[in-house]
Amino acid sequence: MEYMTLAARYTAEIIEKKSRFIADAFPIRSVADAETAIATVREAHPTARHHVYAYRIGVGVPYERFSDDGEPSGTAGRPVLEVMRRQGIDNVLIVVTRYFGGILLGANGLVRAYTEAAAAALTDAPKLHCQPMVKIVVTCDYSHYGKLEYQLAQAEIAMREPTFADAVTFHVIVPEGDAEQVAQQFADWTSGQARCDMHPAAYMGLAPNGEIVHDVWVDPPS
Repeated sequence: MEYMTLAARYTAEIIEKKSRFIADAFPIRSVADAETAIATVREAHPTARHHVYAYRIGVGVPYERFSDDGEPSGTAGRPVLEVMRRQGIDNVLIVVTRYFGGILLGANGLVRAYTEAAAAALTDAPKLHCQPMVKIVVTCDYSHYGKLEYQLAQAEIAMREPTFADAVTFHVIVPEGDAEQVAQQFADWTSGQARCDMHPAAYMGLAPNGEIVHDVWVDPPS
């Protein structure tokens, strides 16, 4: 199962009839993470009128929770949650802090403002594409290293942490479904002389810059 989450915290702000709506989007892995982040936002904005939030934890059938934090029922927390659902982002918290500008927005205006603020943060936040991945540790002779480096570049597979001793050792990280094929390619490229040690599949995240993030899987709260 693949899913999308955030690579890092991201903040966006909109102004609606002089009210400021500051949306902070956080990657989270537990209810405790969410509560800590909400407390952090409250401490950063002690004079704000409202701290509306929503979060989703888990994949498939996620655990979801939202709060209007004093805004009229259905005008704040649920619209923020709907933004997450529409964008298909999991393991995420959004807190929208409102500084009241003196002009009442009405129910429709509040729904629109909280939706726009949440969307502004979530749309532009750096994403993390997560799926089961396999680490393949490759050991090869120096005579094959240049060819493997070239072939991996052509295949757009990153060669990671090469070390040079009696032989060359490096590793690649590929989707679980591609692991057997990639291991066979190493054998083909080196006439069977490269050794491939495949680690068990584990959920990992691929950031926009190509960085691999480990330990991203989380089960929903019971």
